Formats: sequence, structure tokens, C-alpha cells
Amino acid sequence: MDVKKDILWRVYLCFLGMILLGVIVFGRAFYIQRIEGRYWKDMGKTLQFKDMPVEAKRGTIYSEDGNMLSTSVPIFDVFVDFGADGLVEKNGKRFKDNLDSLSTSLADLFKDKKAAVYKKELQAAYNAKNRYYILKRKISFSEYKAFLNFPLVRQGKNKSGFIFDPRDKRINPYVLLANRTIGLSREDSSKNVGLERSYDSVLKGTSGHSLMRYVAGAYIPVDGAELEPAEDGKDVITTLDTYMQDVAEVALMKMLVGNNSLHGTAIVMETATGKIKAIANLGQQKDKEGNLIHDKEGNVVYAEDLNYGIGKATEPGSIFKLATLMSLLEDKYITINSKVDCEGGAKVFYGLKIKDSHLGAGLVSVKDAFAASSNVAFAKLADQYYHAQPSKFIEHLHHYRLDTLTGVDIDAASARTTIKKPTNRSWANTTIPFMAHGYEELVTPLHMLMLYNAVANNGKMMKPYLVNAIREYGMDVKTIEPKVLIEKICTDETLVQLKECMRAVVDSAHGTGHKVLSGNTYGIAGKTGTAVTALNNKGYNKGNKIYQASFIGYFPADNPVYTMAVVIQNSNDSKLHYGADVSGAVFKEISDRIYGRYLSSKDGVAAVADSSNYNFYGMKEQLATVFNFLKLPFTDSAFNGAMRLANMKNNFSVLNAPLYSSASPGSVTPNVVGMGLKDAVYLLETNGWKINITGRGRIINQQPLAGTEIRKEQKNISIVLN
Repeated sequence: MDVKKDILWRVYLCFLGMILLGVIVFGRAFYIQRIEGRYWKDMGKTLQFKDMPVEAKRGTIYSEDGNMLSTSVPIFDVFVDFGADGLVEKNGKRFKDNLDSLSTSLADLFKDKKAAVYKKELQAAYNAKNRYYILKRKISFSEYKAFLNFPLVRQGKNKSGFIFDPRDKRINPYVLLANRTIGLSREDSSKNVGLERSYDSVLKGTSGHSLMRYVAGAYIPVDGAELEPAEDGKDVITTLDTYMQDVAEVALMKMLVGNNSLHGTAIVMETATGKIKAIANLGQQKDKEGNLIHDKEGNVVYAEDLNYGIGKATEPGSIFKLATLMSLLEDKYITINSKVDCEGGAKVFYGLKIKDSHLGAGLVSVKDAFAASSNVAFAKLADQYYHAQPSKFIEHLHHYRLDTLTGVDIDAASARTTIKKPTNRSWANTTIPFMAHGYEELVTPLHMLMLYNAVANNGKMMKPYLVNAIREYGMDVKTIEPKVLIEKICTDETLVQLKECMRAVVDSAHGTGHKVLSGNTYGIAGKTGTAVTALNNKGYNKGNKIYQASFIGYFPADNPVYTMAVVIQNSNDSKLHYGADVSGAVFKEISDRIYGRYLSSKDGVAAVADSSNYNFYGMKEQLATVFNFLKLPFTDSAFNGAMRLANMKNNFSVLNAPLYSSASPGSVTPNVVGMGLKDAVYLLETNGWKINITGRGRIINQQPLAGTEIRKEQKNISIVLN
């Protein structure tokens, strides 16, 4: 009996133990699921890893003279993992001890909220154990540098829970400068325009891939887990000159605003090569309701909204007479001394009247008819010689590439031209007379510029281009050379006569360009054009017609260096209409300034050696390599340190230690005078300076001055470029 009781006691004890163990297991499971469930779910997500692509840094677009036209700057999104070990240990002591000072620092830096608001928001996120709290988006590099010194943040990622997610933002430092031609870089590269689109494959580089950790709905990079590094994009060096571009945009803007014109373009081409040195495109801006946008002074706002010089084909008007004259001269039907009767400036062709803007002319030479821009004269000559053989005239236009894409780098924006053929259904007896003086065909300003440039270039037609080179790590990996499209567009005999006629437009007393374009020391040759266009496609009746004003020419007239096209679409409210008064005035302002800056010294005035000071900031070894490669003498006056500030004058350089090298970086203002913008921005922002930039080019002044002692909270600097 005692044995039986002993066995039962043991069985009951085991049974009770099993029940107790089951209760404990069940209770623990309930506690984990209900009480700690969120914590363990978040912890599980932190263990999820994925191989993710890493975007490459996009290359920079530069002007020919070395200024940045489009570049990428780093911006950062700031997140906080309030479940980080450093924040939860010791019942959140580290977070509580730093919350007040952190909130104050955030309020002082961003000035968008009071410290109390920041404190309340951070405390709420901490209480909710938010694993991926979005604190700030798109902060600048200088703000990021300041962030790293904030209370709590400076203790490191693991202890603070702060996560910085870097990415690039595309900016155009000069904003308006050739903005449409340079283009806009968007996340969807298919929506880019300009060079950003044409050279997207070069600029964007090659993506890499890295191991990412999934945290609270987003992937963040794992330090040191880059599986394959990204290959940064290459730089694109354009043909654009920032001085010429600025001059072109200022002159065009002044005319558009003053004359209340709809839009306009100005293109400057280097005659010998086809390089586009400047291309300005400006148009009136409207809101979503179609109303004009005005600035604070009440002026209509203009912006680079469309590439009018390359992407808009219109009826060219009288500037097309150069193509007609070239064809007639090449076929030996006339010379510029041949006589033509303008019949008082009006004549009916197959039921339609063609008129001259200035009535009254009778029998004149072809040269004088060109200078005075007689529509009747050129309509008569073309009808007389090509009415029975229209294909011959069209073949000439094809030879001049007026029906072919220009081949310029930004072909996605290039408009297609329309040159009628006798087989077209719209061909009529009036087509040849009207085509002869610039109607019933559609061409872009760039097409006409190429033709005029060929005449200026002694018959050699060049392909227009916008990019000089592709550069990687400071070395050109691809160079784009000038390309000849047509070796000889016409005979030398024809060229001589064409140039004489184009000189007469400006130099002759009755030339349409004489009043506005004559009187300079270097000489201009070209052709004016005033085309009647339909307002909003409502027809050509008196109430709806507006005028397109044009001038295309080259300078200096005796030895052309630059060829330029200016085409402006006027409005109903424009006071000036004619090509010379509108586009000719813009041409003259641009050519005067380009000649004064770049060409006046070539006319017998000796060039002065460059005695300007240039400052460059970089590593000692790299600067030494550059100077040795270029065989430029230099001396290193510093005794230690890896960084140097190089001062170059008269091709001799002195390397000095940066001003702050022997003192605290926050105690002395560095010297950036003479530097380019990119060097200065790198030097200043890496040392925590906030920069105010005025002008373009190289830095000529700075405030505070170099060597000025300052406190950390005073690190604001203004730099002036020229």
C-alpha cells in the first residue's frame, strides 16, 4: 500500500509539473505575441537583406571656358531609428539626456520650428518606437556637416539611431543660361531635353549594387557591403562660351521685353568650325489659365521654354532670298548687275499679289534689289527661270540641306523642315514666286544659319555642334572635331557676288540694314527678313497677322569669325516690326560686345600677356603632377600638410598651405579669390561655410576677406565672380 501511494504521489507530482510547465510556455507565448509582438516583428524586418542597385554620380556639363552649366550636388534625407540599441538601453537615458539640446540645435539650424515643437515630435516618435522616423528631407551638404556635430548625433549611428540617406540633386548654377539647350535631368531620363537627354548614356554612368537592410518599410545601405561599386558618369564639355551666352540672352531679353514680342532666338556660330558658341531661346510665360505671368515690376516674364532656334520651323521670309539668289547665280541665269523691274513694288502672279514693303522701285540691279529686299524682284526672277523647271530650283534647296536635319547634338528637339516638291498636292503656279521670297516653306533658324555660315566660310558648310569633348577624371576620352558637310556649296564666282550683296544690305544707303547695323569699325554682312505670320493660325487677314523679324549675318565682314542668326516673333502689341529694327538691333549689340572682348586685339592691337592671378585648391601631389605635365614652373613654400592653395601669375605658381592649416578651420576665412566656382564651393562647404554667389566666371572678390578671424556661427561668405 505504501508502495502504491508512493508511486501515485510521484505520478501526481509529474502531472502537476507538466501542467505548470504548459502554463508557463503558454503564458510566455502570449506575452511574446501580445506584449512584445511589435518589437520582434520590427526586429525580424531588420534581418531582411536585399541586393539593391546603387546609382552612379551623374557627370557635369561644362562650358568651353570651364564653367559648370549643369551639375549634381549631394542632398540628404535624415531618418531616426528609435529602436536602436543605444537609444533603448538604460531605459532611454541617452535619448532623454540629449533631447533638449538636440531640439535647440535643430531649431537654430533650420529655423522652421521652435525647439519645443521639435522636442514634442521627437518624444512622440520615441514613445512609439518608430524604427524609420523621417526627420528631414533634402538637406544640403553644409547642413549635413552641421548635423554631424549635433548632440546625440555626434555619438555615432549605433548609439544615436540617426541615418543619413545621400542622393544627388541636379542643378543649373546659372539658372537661365542656355537652360533649354543644356536640358533638365529628371528621374525619368526619357523626359529629359537638350544635352542632358542626348548625352544621357554618357552622363549617367553605370549603376553598381550593394546589400541593403529592410527597416520599417524602406531599404537602407549596410556599411561596408557594396558588392559592386557604381561607375560615375563622364563630364561633357560643350562649345558654349558663357560670356557670349550671357551677352546673347541679355540683348535678346531686352528687345523681347521692350517690344512685347512673343518669343525669340539668337544663335552664335564659329564660322570656321560650326561650333555653337551661344544659343538663347526666350518665350513669354503663361499660367495654367493661359494668362501672361508678370514680375514684381509688371513686366512679362520670359524663360527658356522651347528651343526656338533648333526646334521651331517657320516661314523664313526675306532671309530665304539668299538661297534664291545663290541658285540663280549658280545656273548662270543672272549676275548681280543684271537688271530687274520691280514694277513699283507690286505685281500679280497667277491671281495673287506680291508686294514690297517699300513701294515705288522700278528698274534696278539684282544687287540693289537684294539690298532693298524686293519681294517682287525675286518672285519675278524665280518665276521667269524656274516656272517651267521647278525641280531644278528644288534640287538646289536640297543641295543646301534645307530639307535635311541639321545633325546638331540635340536632335530630339530638332524640327523637320518642309520644302515643297512639284509632286505635292499643294503645289501651284504661285508656289515658286512665293518660295523665292520666303513663303510656302518651313525651315528653322539653324538651317538658315548653316547656309549663311557656308557663304562666310568661303563655301564650306560645317555641321553645327554643341559638344567639344567627353571627359573622365580630368582627361578627354573623346574629342569631337569639326565636320564638313559640303566642301563647296557654290562656285567662287558666286561666292564673291553673294558677299557683295550681303555687304550692300548694311553698307548701301538704301540697304534695309544700313540704319541700324552700319557705322562700326569691323563690318557686318547679312540679310534682313520680315515675314508675315498668322496669329494663332487664324489666317493672314489684317487683324490676325503678326510679323517675324530676322537678321542673319557674319562679322567681321572681310574676315568672318562668327556667324549669327537672330529671329524674333513679334506680337500684335509690338511697336517695331521690321527685321533690322528688331533682330538687327539685337545682332548689333551682341556683335559689338563679342568683337570688343575677343576680336579687337586681332586688328593690329598687340595682345597683352595674361597677368591675372589664378588660385587653385587641391592636393599637393596632384597639383605638382599637373604643373609638371604642363611644364609650368612652381615652388612649394609650405612645410607640411597634404593640401595646397596654388597661386599662379604669368605662368609661375606658388604653392602655399591653406590659411586654416595652422589654425582651427573655423577661426580663419580661407582665400578663394581667383578660384573657379567648383573649387571654391568644395573648399568652403567642406569646412562648413554657407555661400552667397553673385555673377559667373572666376572669383574676383570675397567678404569677409581672406585671413579674417571669425566665430563658428559667423561662417557666411559672399563671393563675386566675373
